[in-house]
This record gives sequence, structure tokens and C-alpha cells, in this order.
Amino acid sequence: MTMNSKRRQVVQGLAAVAASGVSGLWGSARAQGQAERDIVLSLDFIALGRHAPWYVALGKGYFKQAGLNVKIVPGQGTAQAIQALESGIAQFAFSDVVSLAIAHGRKASSARFVAMNYQSAPYAVFSLTKGANVTRPAQLSGLEVASGAGSFSPKVIRGFMKQKHMDPNSIKFIDVDGSARVGMMVSGKVPAIENFIFSQIGIEKALGPGRLSTLLLAAHGLELYANGLLAKNDLIAANPGMVRAFVGAAMHGWRDALADPQDASAIMAKYVPGLDRQVAVGEIKLLDSLAQNAATRKHGLGWIDEGLMQKSIDFIVQNIGIEGAKPAAKDLYTTAFLPKTQA
Repeated sequence: MTMNSKRRQVVQGLAAVAASGVSGLWGSARAQGQAERDIVLSLDFIALGRHAPWYVALGKGYFKQAGLNVKIVPGQGTAQAIQALESGIAQFAFSDVVSLAIAHGRKASSARFVAMNYQSAPYAVFSLTKGANVTRPAQLSGLEVASGAGSFSPKVIRGFMKQKHMDPNSIKFIDVDGSARVGMMVSGKVPAIENFIFSQIGIEKALGPGRLSTLLLAAHGLELYANGLLAKNDLIAANPGMVRAFVGAAMHGWRDALADPQDASAIMAKYVPGLDRQVAVGEIKLLDSLAQNAATRKHGLGWIDEGLMQKSIDFIVQNIGIEGAKPAAKDLYTTAFLPKTQA
């Protein structure tokens, strides 16, 4: 899929939502037990394998059982997902801590996380095994990495290097379009590229087995929350029952998807034409390692720890920057709507 076609998918999806008049329907919520409430969930990007859990909740009828008629629309980034939320196009959004902290600092959002789906951050550096073969943080020093204009990733990587007592200025980032990065790495024009860990599946499929080296920052000590489910404070205050119902149904979908990636990819393929199921299954398996850890095994999927949220905010302030006041950790999340028991 080309970048233009991706953008058309996003624009068409959002336009359809706006035209249907679903924005703001929650404000005149129907009584429980009557007609389903229309709800829009904005993704952070076009629908990919990593988004399968939302489609599992949809396809298995968990949202319907909760009295919700859910529409999932693609996005063009985490910041755009928050904008969809703030504009009323969506009632829930899948976005990340970096974008939310920046939006709170600018007073451009009052949203908060009601679930944290990525317990670990997906930032990764890829290289060829017969090239730079980057597998250790120390190898980031002096490395040239292809990245994209406007990406937060270089700042995250440099912040990670500072934590490892390395010179963050020793790494060099060059601006390369996402579609050209792998080709440039294969041709030797750049020794490494950065992207989310999910890209590993598609790159390995293109290169063949044994040719790709991966450095996942979270596997080497990066403590930073990433993507989760957002809702605005006024929605939370006005419709706590609906928020609880949505979160419960969504977490049911997440549990099922992580437990059976093959089935999850089959369900998602019904909603996303042209989905590469092999790649989707690989992404879901990687998603499992990001979504589950000791905290989720104790408290359940989506758990949010105040200490790690504070560490995440501190990292963002120190390495990415926030305009305006530094948000308090307690203002960015609530665990009140997570299922009490997650079988």
C-alpha cells in the first residue's frame, strides 16, 4: 500500500464518521438496555496486525454484548488520534504517552489513559547481520541511522543512550522516507534504520531468515510506557458505565488475540481487505511481549503503574521536551475502568 493510499484510507474513514453524525452521540446516551450506543475508536495508524485485538473484540461481538456499536477508523499518527478525540470525531483513541504528555503541556487535551496496552515501548534499531549487526546498546555510538522527519524516535534513542552513559551526539540520524529505508539498508547506503519492533516481521519476510539484526531498546532497559486507550475526562465523568463497558470488552479482545494470533488475524482480515495474515500473526506475537509483563500478570492487561508513568513523563521532559507545565502522572491515567478480574 502506498503512502497516498494510506492517507486516502484515513481521510475516507474519518469523513465517513463525520458524515454519519456519530460524533457527540454519547452526550445524549440512551438508557442502558435500549438501543446500542454508537462509538468510534481512532487508531494511531492504518490498521495493521498490531491492531488485531480491537478487531477481535469487534468480530467476536464483545462490544455488541456491552451495548456498543463500535466503528474502528484508521489514523495518521498518535497526535492525530488525540485530535480525533478532542474534535469529537472519536470517543476513544489509541495513542501514546509522548503525544498525550505534550498535548497536556500545551493544554490541547484533557484525555487520560483508561488502559495501557503497550507496557514496553516498541522503539527498535535494525541492521544487517553481515553489516552493522547492531545487537548491543554500545554499538549505537557513532552509528548512522535512517529515520523520518518529525519522528520522536531519534530523541528517544538519544535519551536511552544518555541513560546508558553514552554520548547521545555520537549517533547520526538522516531523514529517509519510510518506504525507502529497507532498500537503502540492503544496498549499504545506510548501516541501520529505526522503526517500531513490529516492522521486524515484514523486513525479515523481505530479506529472508538470518539476515536481520534487531536492537529493541526496551529489552535493554528502556522504561517508557507507549500506547494505550484514551478517553476524554468529560466522557469519563458523564458516562462512566459506558467507559467501563468499552474497556472491559476491549480487554476481552486483547486477551483472546494474544492467546490465539492465528484466529485473531482471521477475524481482522474480515474487516481489513488485503491484510497479510502471515505478517499480522507475527506482529501479534511481538505484541504479546510488549503487552504483558509482571505487572499485567498480577493486575491484568492494561494495568498502569504510577511509578512507571512518572518515569515516562520524566524521560519525555528530559529528552523530548514539553511546552508548558509538566503534567502530573495522576492526570494522565486512571485504572478505575479496568476489569477487576481478567480470566
